[in-house]
Amino acid sequence: MTTSLNHQPLQIGPLTLESPVVLAPMAGVTNVAFRTLCREQELEKMGSVSGLYVCEMITARALVERNEKTMHMIAFDESENPRSMQLYTVDPHYTYEAARMIVDNDLADHIDMNFGCPVPKVTRRGGGSALPYKRQLFANIVAAAVRATEGTDIPVTVKFRVGIDDEHKTHLDAGRIAADNGAAAVACHGRTAAQRYSGTARLEEIAALKRHMVESGFGDIPVLGNGDIFAARDAVTMMERTGCDGVVIGRGCLGRPWLFAELAAVLRGEPMPPQPTLGEVTRIIRRHAELMVRHDGEEKGCRDLRKHMGWYLRGFPVGGDVRGQLSRVTSLSHLDELLAPFAESTALADDAEGPRGRQGSPAKVLLPEGWLDDPEDARVPEGAEIMHSGG
Repeated sequence: MTTSLNHQPLQIGPLTLESPVVLAPMAGVTNVAFRTLCREQELEKMGSVSGLYVCEMITARALVERNEKTMHMIAFDESENPRSMQLYTVDPHYTYEAARMIVDNDLADHIDMNFGCPVPKVTRRGGGSALPYKRQLFANIVAAAVRATEGTDIPVTVKFRVGIDDEHKTHLDAGRIAADNGAAAVACHGRTAAQRYSGTARLEEIAALKRHMVESGFGDIPVLGNGDIFAARDAVTMMERTGCDGVVIGRGCLGRPWLFAELAAVLRGEPMPPQPTLGEVTRIIRRHAELMVRHDGEEKGCRDLRKHMGWYLRGFPVGGDVRGQLSRVTSLSHLDELLAPFAESTALADDAEGPRGRQGSPAKVLLPEGWLDDPEDARVPEGAEIMHSGG
């Protein structure tokens, strides 16, 4: 597969990405082990690492307070360059302090900020995808991060959704406000918070954001599209239909860390690497396990690996009993024993593409009382930073 896109490297401030592809932060997934695995897959299949791999979302206040769990989460492999960190934040003060800490301690080379999380425990306190509705507070937070990184080569970017729901869309204002306050790029998930992960991403809303940025005088600020990219052709479709400058990959790479190599190839107009066989996938699982254990120890590493098994083995001829045992794996030796019968298998996955991870149904967005009354209210939501202070 090749593409007709006139692919150009993606410029985010001083950072140049040869492939306009970004790994989206996913809680409990995009830790240092998974990021390293994705990068290794791209290097092995394409000869270079060309995208941007973002760590799990980090709470600004927890970082400032040097929460033990948070400090463990911000580990980067020595091979990671650039190092990308995403902050969850609702308070300009903690935003500035966290960004300044990143600068002063050389913790990352890029800061992204999350205003896209639709989880009720976040939105009910005014965080995540609820926050851009408060235009002035949103502006103050972006400005605080940019101010903290002035004089450095660390760009600040912002990710958000289309809005709270169809009656309260915020993405056009959010893109313009972020750029006006110094953001180097913006990313839009083509769903509202009310949609959660249901239905399909609305490419027309991403296209509208791209047009709005150009019309507002911010045509030089890259717009990235996010949502429903489960195969390389999905990225091509999104970029062609929206005019966006790059793509953000979330659920599509679950159990498919080689997707970034495929994306790099297709967006460069090069032949796509062959799909891995079951035997090759068992070796990738084993490498993932090694990296998890190195980061978290054998007990926790193997426990956290369990949720990946169903994603890795989707579409492969592996019996239900083996799948069940892999979902309860306890050690590296146990994993080796379970994978051994498939080590030489040349079977290919059947119907391995399509939606992965969370889907669910649309739901009313939980918001603080009176949240929608005044979009210019710049007060910090009470308790939102404390609620997430554990990382």
